Amino acid sequence: MLAAGPQDWGSATDRPTVLNVRPVGRGFISLYALSYAGGALVFLAPLLVSLALKVNSLVGIDQAPKNLALVTGVGSLLAIVSNPFFGRLSDRTTSRLGMRRPWMLVGVAGGTIGTLTVAVAPNIPVVLLGWCICQVFFNALLAAQVAVLHDQVPTVQRGLVSGILGVCLPVASVTGTFLVQAFDQTMLTMFLAPCLVGGALVLVFAARLRDLRLDPAKRKPWSLRQLAGSFYVDPRRNPDFAWAFASRFFIVTAYAFLVTYQAYYLLDELGSAEDDVPHQIFLGTLVQSVALVITSPIAGRLSDWAGRRKVFVALAAVVYGLALLLVAGAEDFNGYLVGMAVGGIGFGMYMAVDLALVVDVLPDGGSVAKDLGVLNIAGALPFAIAPAVAPVVLAAGGGSYSVLYAVAAACAVAGAVAILPIRRVR
Repeated sequence: MLAAGPQDWGSATDRPTVLNVRPVGRGFISLYALSYAGGALVFLAPLLVSLALKVNSLVGIDQAPKNLALVTGVGSLLAIVSNPFFGRLSDRTTSRLGMRRPWMLVGVAGGTIGTLTVAVAPNIPVVLLGWCICQVFFNALLAAQVAVLHDQVPTVQRGLVSGILGVCLPVASVTGTFLVQAFDQTMLTMFLAPCLVGGALVLVFAARLRDLRLDPAKRKPWSLRQLAGSFYVDPRRNPDFAWAFASRFFIVTAYAFLVTYQAYYLLDELGSAEDDVPHQIFLGTLVQSVALVITSPIAGRLSDWAGRRKVFVALAAVVYGLALLLVAGAEDFNGYLVGMAVGGIGFGMYMAVDLALVVDVLPDGGSVAKDLGVLNIAGALPFAIAPAVAPVVLAAGGGSYSVLYAVAAACAVAGAVAILPIRRVR
C-alpha cells in the first residue's frame, strides 16, 4: 500500500532489506505507473509536436531544423548534467518529506515555469531559455521517479513493473499528441495542457508515496570528489554498467532521430500540409503505442519467467532498427504508419526489460539515484548529439530524411550488439 508518511532509512548502506523482499501491490504499481506516465508526458509532448511547431512558427521551415537542433541540443546537454546531479542530491536528502518526494515537487514546479516560458517566447533565445529550464527541473523529477523502482520494488517483480512502466511511454506519447491537437487553438494551450495533466499525476503519487528517509546523522560529508563522482561510474570496475550505458545510448539515439525530426519528415519527405502534421503524428504515435502496450507487459513477464534480460533487449533493438528502415523507405503516410507499428513492437520489448536490466547491474547500492542518473546520460546525450549530427547527414544525403532514418536504424542495431558482453545478467 501507499501511505503519505516517509519510511526511515538509516544510511545508504543500512537500507531495510524488506524493501527488496516485500512484493508491491496493485495500488502502488498503478499510482507509480500513472506518475511515470505523467513525467513522460511533460517531456514528450513538446518533443513530439509543439516544440518543432513553435520553432517553425518563429523562423519558417527553411531555418527550423538548425534552430530546433540548437534548442534541443543545448537542452539535452543540461539534462546530461542535471539528472545525475539531482540524483546525487536525492540520495543525500534528509527532508522530513523523504528522499524522493521533494525532488518530484521541485521538478514539477520548475518544469512548469519553463514550459510557460517556451509557450509565450517571442524569439528563439527565449525558447532556448525556457527549454533549458524544462530540462533542468524535469530531470530532477525523472531522477527521483526512476530511483523509486530500486527503493520499493523487489528483484522478482522488476521485470513486471518495468514492463508496466514501459507502457507509460506510449501512453504519454498518445496522450500528449492528443492534448496538443485538442488544444491547438494557441501555442500556450498546446504547451500547458500536457504539462498540467502530467504534473497532476506526479503530484498524486508524491502525496501517497511511503518514501524513504535518510537519517541526517548518518549522511556522509559532502566533498568535491563526491560532486565530481555524480557524473561518472568507472567502466573498468563496472564493465556491465558501461555496456548497458552504451546499449541505451545507441538505441535512444535511434529514437531521438525519429521523434526530433518526424514533423519535418512528414512536411518535407511525405509532403504533408502543416495543419495536418499534429493529427498525423497523433495517429502515428497511436499506432506505435497500441503495439507497444500489447508487447511491453508480455515481454516483461516473459523476462521474469525466463530469468533473462539480454536476449529481450537485443531482439528489441534489432526490431526497432527494422522499423526505422520501414519508415525510411515509406512512400506515403500508410507506409509511415506500418513502420511506426513495428517500432512499437520493438520499443515495447525494449522498455519492458531494459530498466529491469539496468537496475540489476547497478554498481553501488548506496547511490541508487546517482548511478541511475549517470545511466540517464545515455538517454539524454542522444538528444544533444542527434540534432548536431542530423544536419550533416541531411546535407550528405541531399536533404533526404530517409537517409537520416537509415542511419538511425544502424544505431539501433549497434545497441543490440552492445548488450551482448554483459555478464552479471543473463
